[in-house]
Amino acid sequence: MPKTPTSLLLRLRGRAMALAVAGTALALAVPLPATATAKAGSMPRAAAADPVSVLAYTAKERRESLAYWTPARIKAVGKSVDLGPTGPRAKPWQGTALKTIGRLFFVNANGADTWCTATAVKSANRSAVMTAAHCVRRGSSPGNTHILMVFAPGYSKGKLPYGAFAVRTAMTPRAWENDSTDDLATLVVDTDGSGRKLTDVVGGQDIAFNRPVGGTISSFGYSATRPQLGEELLRCVGTAKKQSAQQAIPCDMSGGSSGGPWLADFHTPTGKGTLVSVNSSLDSLTPTQMQGEVLGTTAEKVYDRAQHG
Repeated sequence: MPKTPTSLLLRLRGRAMALAVAGTALALAVPLPATATAKAGSMPRAAAADPVSVLAYTAKERRESLAYWTPARIKAVGKSVDLGPTGPRAKPWQGTALKTIGRLFFVNANGADTWCTATAVKSANRSAVMTAAHCVRRGSSPGNTHILMVFAPGYSKGKLPYGAFAVRTAMTPRAWENDSTDDLATLVVDTDGSGRKLTDVVGGQDIAFNRPVGGTISSFGYSATRPQLGEELLRCVGTAKKQSAQQAIPCDMSGGSSGGPWLADFHTPTGKGTLVSVNSSLDSLTPTQMQGEVLGTTAEKVYDRAQHG
C-alpha cells in the first residue's frame, strides 16, 4: 500500500496522543492532533460567538486524500477492526442500491486508517454530506481534527461505484468543538474526477429540521461487526423516542456506523426518505439502543453554512 505523505506523517508525529476510543462513540477512530488543516476552524476571539466551526482542507491535502485511499488500503481497513458479531437488530440492506449513503474514510491520531458513515443530502451547492461531528473532530478539543478524508457514496464490498469525493470543508457546531454537544456535521465535497457535483451523480436525501420526535426510523451504517466488518450497509428499524436532549431508537450497530442517517418516511423501493438525525452514540458496550441529535436551530445553521459554501 502507498505510504502516508511525509508532510502528514510529520504532523501526526508532532503532537501524537495515545487516546482510546472514548466512551460509546461509534467512530473507529481517536481524535487527531492539531494540524495545518485546522487553521480555518481556529476562529479569532472576536468571532467566538459564531455557532458554526469551519474546518477547511487545502487543494494539496485533498489531492493527497484521494491518492491515499487506494483499493488495497480500503480493503485492509475493514480487516483491521472486529467489534464482535452483528446484533439481531441490524440487518444487511438488500433492497435497492442506496447511492446516497457511503463510507467516510479518514486517518486517526495514531496514523491508523478508519471510517464513519455519511449521507449525500439535497443542498444549494449540490455537494453537502451529513455525518456526525465526532467523525470530523474531537469534542471539547478545538485543535484535534481528522485528516485524509474522502466520501465514497454507494460503497459495497470493496466497490466504489460512484468514485470517491474529497472533503473540501467540514462544518460542525461550535458547541461540539468546545463542549462535546450537538454531535452532527455537514461536509462539502469536491466534484468527482469528471467534474460532476455529488448529488448530480447520486442524488440527495431530503433533510428536516425542528421535526417532532417520533415515527418509524430507518437507521443505516457500515458497522465494524462481523461478518460485514464495514463492507456492507446495515439497517435498523424502530420508533424514535425522546431521550433527554437527544432521541433514541432500538439498534445494535457499533463502531463505523457513526454518522449514518436516520431516515423518516423511508420508501423501500426508491431508497428515499427524510434525514432527521445521524448515528451518534450507543447506550452501552452491549448496545440495544442508538442515540442521535434532534436537528434543531443549530443543526440548520451548520447545514446552511455548508450548502452555501
